[in-house]
Amino acid sequence: MSAHVLVLGGTTEARELAAVLAARPGVRVTSSLAGRVSRPGALAGDVRVGGFGGAEGLAAWLGEHGVDAVVDATHPFASGITANAAHAATAAGRPLVVLRRPGWRPGPGDRWHPVASLAEAAELLPGVGRRVFLTTGRLGLAAFAHLAGTHFVVRSVEPPGPPLPPDTELVLARGPFTVTGELELLREHRIDVLVTKDSGGEATAAKLTAARRLGLPVVVVRRPPLPDGVTAVADVAGALERLGFSAP
Repeated sequence: MSAHVLVLGGTTEARELAAVLAARPGVRVTSSLAGRVSRPGALAGDVRVGGFGGAEGLAAWLGEHGVDAVVDATHPFASGITANAAHAATAAGRPLVVLRRPGWRPGPGDRWHPVASLAEAAELLPGVGRRVFLTTGRLGLAAFAHLAGTHFVVRSVEPPGPPLPPDTELVLARGPFTVTGELELLREHRIDVLVTKDSGGEATAAKLTAARRLGLPVVVVRRPPLPDGVTAVADVAGALERLGFSAP
């Protein structure tokens, strides 16, 4: 089978899918990265970095580069990219596959506070805790910048830019993380509440287990909904099936 597949995103699932596709005879895979991380790591196949210029620009790129199918394997919270991909695929007459790892689910002993947005998380925080382990990514910290009297331990892959909360301690680290390591971090910084997005996956799930063991509340930002008419597959095998490939 000869095909050119565009994979949007640098997630673990995107990398796995790119590697599987690139290993197939006659299949060309191009991975597209937003460029927000300076050292994204090696990817199988071709790689492009940067935006397309919205849905119209992406639709044009698909035609110009002979793309046969698009896989949106971006972060579950990259709703703008997902919307553009859906519009572009429809406009260009190309099939779209959305690959999303399953979200996290609370278990026995969890003290979760689900919220719809970072702004809602910031509004809730003063009534939940004062020493916050904030793991929502470096691009959303402005939502918490107005909170005085709260100590934030912010974990990020790269240093965040302003605005930041006035009392912020930065931890630069990249997953996967262990339960032991997360327990040590929570105890060392005397954390009394965890704030996270429902990213799903195993690489950063250890913090939830650690919070459960310590009896800490967790403010969980729910995922944005998919565009109307768009459904997602949960793993690489499902994406391959949607694309018409057999599983490896």
